[in-house]
Amino acid sequence: MPLHIPAEFVEKYNKPGPRYTSYPTVPAWEQEFGEPEYREALTELNDRPADELAIYLHLPFCAKACHYCGCNMLVTREKGAVEQYLDRVEQELERVTSIIGTGRKVAQFHWGGGTPNYLNEEETDRALNMFRGAFDINADAEVSLEIDPRIATPEQTLSLKQAGFNRISMGVQDFDQRTQKAIGRNQSREKTLKIYQSCRDAGFEGVNVDLVYGLPGQTVESFTDTLKGIIELQPDRVACFSYAHVPWVRPNQELVDTTIMLTGYDKFQLFMLTVDMFQEGDYSWIGIDHFAKKSDELSVALENRALHRNFMGYATKPAPHMLAFGMSGIGDVCDRFVQNDADFGGWSDGIDAGGLPIVKGHKLSADDKLRRFAILNLMCNLELPWSLTEEAYGAPANELLADSLKALPPLIEDGLATMDEGGIRITAKGRYFVRNVAMILDAYLGKGKGKPIFSKTV
Repeated sequence: MPLHIPAEFVEKYNKPGPRYTSYPTVPAWEQEFGEPEYREALTELNDRPADELAIYLHLPFCAKACHYCGCNMLVTREKGAVEQYLDRVEQELERVTSIIGTGRKVAQFHWGGGTPNYLNEEETDRALNMFRGAFDINADAEVSLEIDPRIATPEQTLSLKQAGFNRISMGVQDFDQRTQKAIGRNQSREKTLKIYQSCRDAGFEGVNVDLVYGLPGQTVESFTDTLKGIIELQPDRVACFSYAHVPWVRPNQELVDTTIMLTGYDKFQLFMLTVDMFQEGDYSWIGIDHFAKKSDELSVALENRALHRNFMGYATKPAPHMLAFGMSGIGDVCDRFVQNDADFGGWSDGIDAGGLPIVKGHKLSADDKLRRFAILNLMCNLELPWSLTEEAYGAPANELLADSLKALPPLIEDGLATMDEGGIRITAKGRYFVRNVAMILDAYLGKGKGKPIFSKTV
């Protein structure tokens, strides 16, 4: 029997909040944390040579700006722009490895953007080889990138597989032509299917698809058609993100026609439809907005309570540290979060001046580590057994977080969670609002000086 969640209930819990790819979240980080603090973290990492790494490379280039896009991206026709960018990435890499050394083991290597397949074959090989020369990428490492099918070719997808990528994510967003026109992204179903099949033919271990719900022009009927089409393709994983309309942050979104955009409960129904259809299609619902085939590593990790979450999303190959390169890159090193300048000019100037262009960061306190552990357990495994904290923190979680847990009873009364002598469990209804449950453990919410930009729950 389908789950019924009334409109007034959705409205009650449809509040802005973090997605918890980190804790504390970015708005709580300090601008006083800069290059010296990052170098201190890297020096500490150098003293831990056995620790594996995850690496993120941000490649901001796009052929054209889509109206809905919220990414840190660049549209440029300047000749040599990619080469100049990679020159600076190489300098950034050399400065990092001058502290931590070369040859470190890497379990996860991801290219995001922007549009990483904007790079031609020569540029792609250069970027890969500079990191291969600096690190020892494990034979079973997840080496992944995001692509835009509109500019991809079957020859390019084969080249990417031969270059060493083993997982690929395709931006689809929606098959509906009306919605594509409304978001400035004309992408024929035929072209998408052609590139999808070329990824399969190339032999990628994982082919993923990205969708967005809440876009202008979407209806229950049109999105049902898109979901049916995606399920027929049988991608290994699907991410279905909620569109966040923040034109004051991303001016390109001013071109989005909000008068034909579902919001509130109507938008929530699109996501409930997504959950129902993928589960009926024999996919596991992972975390808040991901789906995976039952045989996929993510589904197995969910069953084994071994999911991990970082700035790259849900993962199965957790590494204790993540190094990020390129403009806007966010890293996690020796219990410090660090963020590169998100402005291309600021990042470039920082590299050209001989430094590491860190604009903010945060060193985790003991309380931060405890709350991060608890929140990520809820976000990944949908539970918080009290006993999980005893070994690392010396006491059960219900004692350590007693003050915060005083806010939990109303959420229990509303059916979002249960609590007993063993711990907290997220309910079937609560899965849609797990961020709301996690937020009661967040010691920073509402205490920032500025107005943080968070997406609503649905």
